Amino acid sequence: MSDTLGDGKLELKQASKEVKESENVAEKYSAMTVNKNSEIVMGELSVSSAAFSAVPTHKPVKKQIQFVEDKQEFSRFPTKAGRRSLSRSISQSSTDSYSSAASYTDSSDDETSPRDKTQLNSKGTNDFCVKNIKQAEFGRREIEIAEQDMSALISLRKRAQGEKPLAGAKIVGCTHITAQTAVLIETLVALGAQCRWTACNIYSTQNEVAAALSEIGVAVFAWKGESEDDFWWCINKCINMEGWQPNMILDDGGDLTHWVYKKYPNGFKKIRGIVEESVTGVHRLYQLSKAGKLCVPAMNVNDSVTKQKFDNLYCCRESILDGLKRTTDVMFGGKQVVVCGYGEVGKGCTAALKAMGSIVYVTEIDPICSLQACMDGFRVVKLNEVIRQVDIIITCTGNKNVVTRDQLDRMKNGSIVCNMGHSNTEIDVASLRTPELTWERVCSQVDHVIWPDGKRVILLAEGRLLNLSCSTVPTFVLSITATTQALALIELYNAPEGRYKQDVYLLPKKMDEYVASLHLPTFDAHLTELSDEQAKYLGLNKNGPFKPNYYRY
Repeated sequence: MSDTLGDGKLELKQASKEVKESENVAEKYSAMTVNKNSEIVMGELSVSSAAFSAVPTHKPVKKQIQFVEDKQEFSRFPTKAGRRSLSRSISQSSTDSYSSAASYTDSSDDETSPRDKTQLNSKGTNDFCVKNIKQAEFGRREIEIAEQDMSALISLRKRAQGEKPLAGAKIVGCTHITAQTAVLIETLVALGAQCRWTACNIYSTQNEVAAALSEIGVAVFAWKGESEDDFWWCINKCINMEGWQPNMILDDGGDLTHWVYKKYPNGFKKIRGIVEESVTGVHRLYQLSKAGKLCVPAMNVNDSVTKQKFDNLYCCRESILDGLKRTTDVMFGGKQVVVCGYGEVGKGCTAALKAMGSIVYVTEIDPICSLQACMDGFRVVKLNEVIRQVDIIITCTGNKNVVTRDQLDRMKNGSIVCNMGHSNTEIDVASLRTPELTWERVCSQVDHVIWPDGKRVILLAEGRLLNLSCSTVPTFVLSITATTQALALIELYNAPEGRYKQDVYLLPKKMDEYVASLHLPTFDAHLTELSDEQAKYLGLNKNGPFKPNYYRY
């Protein structure tokens, strides 16, 4: 016994000595002014800019125009009881069935539809429909924070505020309602416009921001977690206001334009133009133009350089990771991912995933985009070739039925499916609403679809836009797009009669360059100025534009 105790004392002394030595080792190591080349007075921009070049005419399409929502019944709205049964009858994943669909400040009446509430703002008006008007103060703070990173739009607001280039404009908008969009809306109001607004996505509305806009008198009809019926009801309320006739449309996805076309075609007699910023919406405008049914000039903002190369590419490069992490906490290293589509959105998504160590495949229909993907180090495949082995599928095409039910049936357990395109038709979600499949809501915007054998596929935002539905996007990039939208509205509204025909137009290079120049001071970037000799040699104006319209950045 004594020998054992003695050995223990020796071991304690030795351990104590080692601790002191390690502590000694630890102590050793513990110790809007823009470059003058790009300045353009507001008058020249808003009224005197060079006429836009019309989009080249495409071959006529013989097929009758068909919109994604053509199957919807537009002629009638269900009663209150009907709305409740409609919104809950499809599956357990109905958008208004979960209190988690509410915004940051959930309250006890979250289950009550805003359509069934009576709310007044501080001015005593009720021309709005939002989740909770009492959230306005919180929303105001979010808008103020967004303004700090949208200096270019604020600069544009200050430069043009005295001229009021949108005085008399009655703008009806259908976009994502976020703090960044609110800065755009308030800029339009400061420039003289009256605005009524609704949401282009049933999940992306920030309730507190919608309340803040309603508080200052902007008629907003939107809340996070709308049902499909709510979505169309809000659009209709936005347009159908007695004594108020819109003369400009700002759309994101074409739903608002489609609704006016279907329900209020005579309204186009007073509308001066449409500004559209999404692939889906621009595609619809082209359909109308080809069929000779586009009643007013339309501005294709989506294909402007400042939208394509910044919002679509750089925004998605950052927000794809944010959206996936917030919803699933997935680790990207080693995961096999398929990105469907290698346009600017697809390029942004693949670059981010590759940088995180994912094995990335690309599907494409365009041989040029496919070659780009190959040169960037991605394997171009058909989805069916890898469907059984991939961990994540991300759609970025703007098309329909990119991922079908047959392909979803063959995905492995635990796979994630999501969409980064505007339209909610890329993943065939409707085919999953069948009796043999069980939907389990895990948290807001995250559903587990369970097959009879127990296999689970994780579906995000029910196939709608991932980044704005499940996370947020960088404010600075949205400043670029919002500035472009504001200038497009100013140009169309002030254009003399006859400058624009009933066609789809692209932004001129001069305006794209101006938007970019407004954002350079953020980086303390200094443009080089051409000498007279250099400008003459290149055949350019020293103040731009510096690239021809056919130049591809």
